[in-house]
Amino acid sequence: MYNDGSGPTTPHLQDTRPRALSVSELNHQARHLLESSFMQVWVEGELSGFSRPSSGHWYFSLKDRKCQVRCAMFRGMNQRIRALPKEGDQVRIRGKVTLYENRGDFQIIVEHIEPAGLGALQQAFEELKRKLLAEGLFDQARKKPLPSLPRHIGVVTSPTGAAIHDILTVLARRCPAIPVTLYPTAVQGKAATADIVGAIEAAQNHGVADVLIIGRGGGSLEDLWCFNEEAVARAIAACRIPTVSAVGHEVDVTIADFVADLRAPTPSAAAEKISPDQSDWLRQLREREFRLSNAMGLALKRLGTQLGHLSARLRDPRRELLEKAQRMDELEMRLQKAIRQRLTTVGVRNVHLRQRLVMQSPRRQLSDSQDALRRVSERLVSVMQQGLKQRHETAGRAAQTLNVVSPLATLGRGYSIVRDSRGNILRDASNVNLGDTISARVARGEMTAKVTSVKSAEETGP
Repeated sequence: MYNDGSGPTTPHLQDTRPRALSVSELNHQARHLLESSFMQVWVEGELSGFSRPSSGHWYFSLKDRKCQVRCAMFRGMNQRIRALPKEGDQVRIRGKVTLYENRGDFQIIVEHIEPAGLGALQQAFEELKRKLLAEGLFDQARKKPLPSLPRHIGVVTSPTGAAIHDILTVLARRCPAIPVTLYPTAVQGKAATADIVGAIEAAQNHGVADVLIIGRGGGSLEDLWCFNEEAVARAIAACRIPTVSAVGHEVDVTIADFVADLRAPTPSAAAEKISPDQSDWLRQLREREFRLSNAMGLALKRLGTQLGHLSARLRDPRRELLEKAQRMDELEMRLQKAIRQRLTTVGVRNVHLRQRLVMQSPRRQLSDSQDALRRVSERLVSVMQQGLKQRHETAGRAAQTLNVVSPLATLGRGYSIVRDSRGNILRDASNVNLGDTISARVARGEMTAKVTSVKSAEETGP
């Protein structure tokens, strides 16, 4: 409700106008937009309105024929500048674009300032670059490949600088499992060159790092000059460990960048280039887990289908066991029946064999043989007796016949058998001579005589 005191209270109409920003909000948003759009710039122009208050900060403007821009360089940055700039100098500055919110002033916060044009350091830089290029130290063919997954990272930088903090921060975010070894060295000043060379040698002698980051944060050409020294360049070229140069900001280029196996625009970028991103790994693992899960699901589904088919084909084990038990009972009964039949058959056969054995028993055969022998003996005795009787009768008849013709019978009638001395029977008297001895067999006995006379048959007559 709104009442100005001049009348009754009337309803307040809703304000439909766009919301207005405050001046602070506007300047804040403008500053954020400028700083996010211009990370870092190099600007060249004429220095004007240079002031140096007691705080030590520098304030000036850069201008050309048409425009100018306000600049501020704080004490922490300008203390590294050797020569104090003066009004009217042509200079190059590096810095960040921003807005001074209190006054709404557009300005550049300067980090580095140097004379415009090619200075002595720049000339020395170009001469060394041409020399090392001619020697082949920048050739791509001699650069060593970096490991895709480092086992140990070495860092050659200042232990107190922003570079080591940026590197460790990135590694902790991307892959905290990779160990890091710092080889401390000065990264600015006259002693820095020998320190950097010694740190590179120390990393090689240590023998644990398989990739080496060499670098520092941003600064002026003078600040970064130790990385443009020939000794450092040759130490990097001779390093057995793959090297990454990470010197200054993206716009800064040093001799070390050309010699190293890989150039990174910043220390943070170097850490990102050589380390795997664990979020990518986790994403890949999740993708592979998803694919594996799907594959396993499909495989399990396929196996489940096969199992269903096999289960449908598989008979109930209890039913199978009952059928097997029934089959065993049948086989057992058949076996028992076969055994009984076999025993019966064997028993009958044994009876027959026993009967045959009894029939063919040696005792029975011996008894039969004895009976047969007795019958044969009786028959033999009878036959022999009959034969003897017949032979006796025949012999009697033959004896009678023999007696009739026997010389002995003749001898019994007075005849004799005369033999000569050789036993020959004498039938002719002419076969003996006078004086021969002869023997005469008579019916009873035998005698010997000497021939005293011999008469022939003619003499004796018939």
